[in-house]
Amino acid sequence: MRADVQGLMGGELGSWLDQQSGMRETAKKTAHDRWFYGALILMPLALYTWLMGNFDTGDFILLSMAAAGAGWWGYLPIAEAKKEIKVGINSAIANNLGIAYEHDVEPGGEFEAARNYGLVPSYDRSGFEDNWYGELEGHGFSLYETHLEERRGSGKNRRWVTVFRGAIIDMQFGREFRSTTLLQRAGKHKKWFGLGGRKENVNFKGHQLRLVDQVHPDFENVFDVYSDDQVESRVLVHPSYIEHLVGLERAFKGEAVRALFLRGEVIIAVESGNLFESGHIDAAGDQERAEEAAEQFAALAKLALAINQSERGRVVGQTGPDDARDLGGESVLAPKRAVGGGFGRKGL
Repeated sequence: MRADVQGLMGGELGSWLDQQSGMRETAKKTAHDRWFYGALILMPLALYTWLMGNFDTGDFILLSMAAAGAGWWGYLPIAEAKKEIKVGINSAIANNLGIAYEHDVEPGGEFEAARNYGLVPSYDRSGFEDNWYGELEGHGFSLYETHLEERRGSGKNRRWVTVFRGAIIDMQFGREFRSTTLLQRAGKHKKWFGLGGRKENVNFKGHQLRLVDQVHPDFENVFDVYSDDQVESRVLVHPSYIEHLVGLERAFKGEAVRALFLRGEVIIAVESGNLFESGHIDAAGDQERAEEAAEQFAALAKLALAINQSERGRVVGQTGPDDARDLGGESVLAPKRAVGGGFGRKGL
């Protein structure tokens, strides 16, 4: 399931990282020089303003903004170096698995569907990065990190608050279906004021989905299922893999996984924190960070397979909650030519 990071570090990736030592040192030196000269300009200016007795709130705000700008200007070379290292490491991991990786992402219809059907909350600002795509068990897929923020407060208390950070996964399903089925958190759609339990019907821009009765009590405590086809939804969300799915849900510490079966594909949203940060300005820990990125991708890929079960899919590792962290064994990633995700995704 996981890439051979040790083999990569002992081969081409390790050699490439050794060659980046000069770039890393140059970035650190450039950053320190910028910070030094920025302080050399700002500190006398602040002292002069204070001695002249004209130092007021407006001056403080301007100097604070100038200091923040100088700090960011100084950090830019480090940020660029970290990104270059990260892209190199993650690309090597993807290549080892027979898939592709790109740092920049332009989300397509899969994210629009996730937003329209409530897999992600409302937001005012969005960011996307770390795009992994190719084939997983014969299913075309894409996976990328999403960061959504909302502006809250007023006046001086205005601030950006993270409302979602995690992965959006889009995967072709192995069998045809025409219905729309939503796998959502239990209690997400409650009746007015939470009285009387969950809603029997939910409406998304005129598309009505009806609550599906379930047969597995553990599953019902974690998820609700809504669909416009009661029969087909039971085929798509089958009890045979519920135990494994609930185990993976626990591995992601709950309040994490939700999915949408739509137009022959399954779209998954999972809250999992900041992902795939394998790049760093210091070389120490390169292998550890690469291992962590590989583990994160392997766990998310296993989650996608657990949800996407069909004639062509299969449940990987039937050992329960800890299985998402058991990343050894045979790879489930087919070493085939990378293909893009569905819904007319751009750039793939």
